[in-house]
Amino acid sequence: MSIQEHHVAAGTAEAELSTHEADQLLIDAESDQTPELSVVMPTLNEEEGVGECIERAKTAIAELGMRAEIILSDSSTDRTPEIGREMGAVVVEPDGKGYGYAYRYAFDRARGDYIVMGDADTTYDFEQIPRLLEHLREEDADMVMGSRLEGEIKPGAMPPLHQHIGNPLLTKFLNAFYGAGVSDAHSGFRIFTRDAYETMNLQTTGMEFASEMIMEAGAKDLEIVETPIVYHEREGEETLESFKDGWRHVRFMLVNAPGYLFSVPGALLSVFGLAIMAIAASSVTIGGINLGIHSMIAGSLFTIVGYQVASLGVFATVASDPIRKPRDPITERVTESLSLERGATFGLGIFALGGGYASLLVYQWISSGFSSIAFTMGSLAAFTAIVLGFQTVFSSFFLSAVNQ
Repeated sequence: MSIQEHHVAAGTAEAELSTHEADQLLIDAESDQTPELSVVMPTLNEEEGVGECIERAKTAIAELGMRAEIILSDSSTDRTPEIGREMGAVVVEPDGKGYGYAYRYAFDRARGDYIVMGDADTTYDFEQIPRLLEHLREEDADMVMGSRLEGEIKPGAMPPLHQHIGNPLLTKFLNAFYGAGVSDAHSGFRIFTRDAYETMNLQTTGMEFASEMIMEAGAKDLEIVETPIVYHEREGEETLESFKDGWRHVRFMLVNAPGYLFSVPGALLSVFGLAIMAIAASSVTIGGINLGIHSMIAGSLFTIVGYQVASLGVFATVASDPIRKPRDPITERVTESLSLERGATFGLGIFALGGGYASLLVYQWISSGFSSIAFTMGSLAAFTAIVLGFQTVFSSFFLSAVNQ
């Protein structure tokens, strides 16, 4: 026997020994024993790669020497579930559709203190589970994520658009909005504690599930750490739709951060509009330029639109219970001390200021025999106040209705 043949034979024997040890540690769904580790893989026609993934997970289980279960959350029409059962995995069939729902369905049935998640298409190396678990324990963290962008991406494993634009950009969005502090927010290879899973209270069913986990963890001050991993080329057909799934992530992040989507832009628009109105009304020159009545009109429009957009931030916070609630002092004050009476009184006060000046203009118009009256800066400011007052009064009634 040659040296090469000897090494191949030795490697095969070692793999068979690891598989045998893992089989002794694997627990099926009917067992009275409780596993310490649950390895969860969502599967949709993964017969080309699921066997290798389960084999690698078994190697990790043998190395750890922990009682464990491997769960396939399966919606396949090929031989994936048969392969899984033959190799000792527990196969569950979600009663709903979607990537996120498949994971949640399996997580709810997982019994381990530690839960590992990863795709069953050979892109993630489940033999690295011991390294992730060790890192989780060393850092006393709630979740460890395998970072592909900080590790190695094998040729052909990830499209350049995803590697250099999509994933880094989505990660920056998520870090900015939710303070996650991660380098690869959409890596699907993660390990977390059961307590962390229960704390996150996940709800989504689609691909945005990967983002929701990080958003919830960040919002609830769970400790997330990362470790570099190698990302391999997949086996089987790609199920990800780049632009559609990418937009779902962005939309979900924005909708659940109304402070960034509504409150901040609205406040900036309003402040800008008020500043333009103030400068135009005071006749102050800027660089030799004197802002006139048209600038005053533009400032009024910016103020009204900004006020309306900022109001949507309050509506979204009250009606939808977003993951990341607005933290600006105005939205916090409104939502915390919300009442119909206070809002309506404030709105009527603004309306009264504008209405008083408008009444004076109407009196002058009648007194002049209904002749035309000059359109002044003051009259535009009064009409702006009337609009804002109306908005505030009716917004208060609407908030009172949705907050019942």
